[in-house]
Amino acid sequence: MFLVLKKRHIGIALIAIILVCVLSVGTATALTSVSAKVKRKIPIYCVESSEKVIALTFDAAWGADKTKEIVDILDKYNAKATFFLVGFWIDKYPEETKYLVEHGIEIGNHSDSHPDLTQKGKKVVEREIISVNDRIEKFTNQKVRFFRAPFGAYNNQLMEILEDLNMQGIQWDVDTLDWKGISGNEIANKVINKAKNGSIVLQHNNSDHILEALPIYLEEMTRQGYKFVTLSELVLKDNYKIDSSGKQISLG
Repeated sequence: MFLVLKKRHIGIALIAIILVCVLSVGTATALTSVSAKVKRKIPIYCVESSEKVIALTFDAAWGADKTKEIVDILDKYNAKATFFLVGFWIDKYPEETKYLVEHGIEIGNHSDSHPDLTQKGKKVVEREIISVNDRIEKFTNQKVRFFRAPFGAYNNQLMEILEDLNMQGIQWDVDTLDWKGISGNEIANKVINKAKNGSIVLQHNNSDHILEALPIYLEEMTRQGYKFVTLSELVLKDNYKIDSSGKQISLG
């Protein structure tokens, strides 16, 4: 009798183990299936183009003493650019913001307080973007089209918020690393050696040697036949796809 009961208990235990294993595999498969259906939304890193055009971008978050000189150098070489402004920068430097707008610089949104937005809830992210749009529009009288995430950190929540606001997320395919304090020649060589048709170049308005770098690469790239345009002139607004590398490609 004892042996019979013992065997029965062992049999029940084995069945229970098998059921747990089956349920675990089923749950894992279901989670993998759901995960596979969530497609990662990618910002724009560059644009497919047959023309020799490059978009220069400058992030402005801290400091402004080089800003007007950057604009003057761009004017000298007939080069256009897009500046991404942080909200507290606009508040602290309204004169420089006005100078940018008056000299034809396109203005993009770089958040209000420069946080990692992938770590924030939806309401905070919306507030970080919309409050800066309102301030920029007071200077430009135009809707803000482009947003660059602090630290280049994007997730689907942020991308979906931008879509709802009819805005586009912008990254870069040429990082000058100017914030590291490298020399003007090193910054310029990164642009000269890496930029190509449809490239988006990342720079910072107050990096140590940006004023030395600009004339070097502007002169050389202009000699090579390149034209420097705003993001609005480069980036497609409709009828496009973005491949896995972040390249924007026209569908028409």
